[in-house]
Amino acid sequence: MENEKPLPSNAVGFWRRLGASLLDGLIIGIPLALISYSITGDTKGNLFTNLVSILYSILLPVFWYGFTIGKRIMGVRIVKLDGEQVGFGTMLLRAVIGIWLIYTVTLGLGAIISAIMVGVRKDKRAIHDLIAGTYVTSDPPKTGL
Repeated sequence: MENEKPLPSNAVGFWRRLGASLLDGLIIGIPLALISYSITGDTKGNLFTNLVSILYSILLPVFWYGFTIGKRIMGVRIVKLDGEQVGFGTMLLRAVIGIWLIYTVTLGLGAIISAIMVGVRKDKRAIHDLIAGTYVTSDPPKTGL
């Protein structure tokens, strides 16, 4: 078809994305939980841990070519549809609107639908990717790392 857009290059599927997410949770979540507990004595999330987690998921990919630590270990990164590096606005859309707001408002149903989308769509894009105009790829950055 003439109007079809090309599929993103080397789009990454469900299992590698899940692995990267779990690694990020361990790498950032455990230290934050320990710090939070030592300061507040509370094991539940608080403003400090939530803020650091959000900043980690927004800022690290902006400054590190689309990688978080978990994504770097798994060899995947977030990029714009044209393959260019993500910026602050893109990551803000992806994390705050696409993940936090949509998944919270739908009581987690959006997250389940996104997981299915990544598993079955040819372009491997989830709801937050569609909102922000991003995808997760195994292509290395053009510059830098």
